[in-house]
Amino acid sequence: MAEIVLGIGTSHSPLLTFEAEMWLERAEEDRRNEALTLSDGRTLTYDALLAERGPVRGEESGKAHLSRQADRTQAALTRLADAIEAADPDIVLVVGDDQEELFGPSNTPSIAIYCGAEIVMRPLGEHLLAPPDWMRQALTGYAMDTAHRFPGAADFALALAERLMDDEVDLGICATVEDPDRSAFGHAFGFIAQRLLKGRRVPMLPLLLNTYYPPNVIRPGRCYDIGKKLAKAVAGLPGGERVAVVASGGLSHFVTDPELDLGVLDALRTGDAEWLRSVPMAALRAGSSEILCWVLAGGAFAHLAHRWSDYVPVFRTPAGTGIGLGFGIWGGAKAGTG
Repeated sequence: MAEIVLGIGTSHSPLLTFEAEMWLERAEEDRRNEALTLSDGRTLTYDALLAERGPVRGEESGKAHLSRQADRTQAALTRLADAIEAADPDIVLVVGDDQEELFGPSNTPSIAIYCGAEIVMRPLGEHLLAPPDWMRQALTGYAMDTAHRFPGAADFALALAERLMDDEVDLGICATVEDPDRSAFGHAFGFIAQRLLKGRRVPMLPLLLNTYYPPNVIRPGRCYDIGKKLAKAVAGLPGGERVAVVASGGLSHFVTDPELDLGVLDALRTGDAEWLRSVPMAALRAGSSEILCWVLAGGAFAHLAHRWSDYVPVFRTPAGTGIGLGFGIWGGAKAGTG
């Protein structure tokens, strides 16, 4: 029977695709952002956030501190990549969000599975005129500089979709990318292929969540329950495939919330299903909504022992804007401690 043998959680922020010097450029974007979402459900401008909180993260938003964090995150990503290589899965099932890359306003399923033989990336790098350096490097790190193609897991995905439907999980299905210049796969999936698979042609199976766009954003409790059903469905397939499940995205952004992020990581580490099922929707808006990918994946690899995790709270500005970068390993070859 098939089996989920490895669980991985990783952020996929643009910060992870370039050097720390460019992290400060993103800080300028924060200062211009007029819709910074907080975990209590409010939306503020940067000036309003600074007036409310004061410059409480001054030292942490300095170049020296950010450079140390950049080194730490790259070491974490290498550790994740090594764990995948050591586990040697036959299929890497990636739970990620879509941000108008494959889907759009005319068709935004709450949850969809890709059953195609080939995953084609959207080549945004070929169409943007004079993008800033940070964006150009990010698109390369996301495999979105051109229409890269990665192997899918069509037969396995179709069989998995059938089992999930039998278990009352209503899925959207997609199986082809007809015109990558108009719609194709995005950063949540390209980052995994580019950074964590290290160029190896391991079949990838995308499970796409709508986390960004109301009204049909999937709820945390439903995410976790589907994750459990996903594990059951994989275990019911007869082929003997070894599957790695990867949560791609998160954690809190664009106002970093260590309390929320560490709560997610601790609940995944200890197997606290009720905490994960009850994350308030007010905290899951904009980029922070990608936490839902971790919740679903956490349900899928709940049977695996936690091996290692790390958390890097990035504060790009004195007011505390930035992102919480999380990384974790469950099951697989023992990845050490720390």
